[in-house]
Amino acid sequence: MEMKGSQLIPAPAAEVWAALLDSDVLRDCVPGCQEMAGDPEQGFEATVVQKVGPVKATFRGAVTLEDMVPPESLTLRGEGKGGAAGFAKGGARITLTEEEEGTRLDYDVEAQIGGKLAQLGSRIINSFAKKMADEFFARFRARFDTTNPGA
Repeated sequence: MEMKGSQLIPAPAAEVWAALLDSDVLRDCVPGCQEMAGDPEQGFEATVVQKVGPVKATFRGAVTLEDMVPPESLTLRGEGKGGAAGFAKGGARITLTEEEEGTRLDYDVEAQIGGKLAQLGSRIINSFAKKMADEFFARFRARFDTTNPGA
């Protein structure tokens, strides 16, 4: 599965960068995240509960950060296992670009899935991945929304 996108975050690149490396921010923004711990140097470990089509599972996984160029770009590499539901692994290249209105965050994701998840078909998986990305970025952007604090 591949997915690309771009988001405009209403904040300077340095603030967006710091938020992307903060385990508390990530825990609050990742849909279904129950636990998130770690740091940029050692990587992050997370527990996420999600329902993909008829398959509901608790995924435990780890993410490492590579090729970090503060506050411009980084690569995320991760793998999560959901027991009988299957696994997901892959990476994402993230690039931050300062613009007049804030920071444009571009992402390019490649992922592989296996187990019951792989049997659901690419249409369901792609739709789920887009929904997760949209929800993550809505929560992430809301952290910087000065016109609606606490959103």
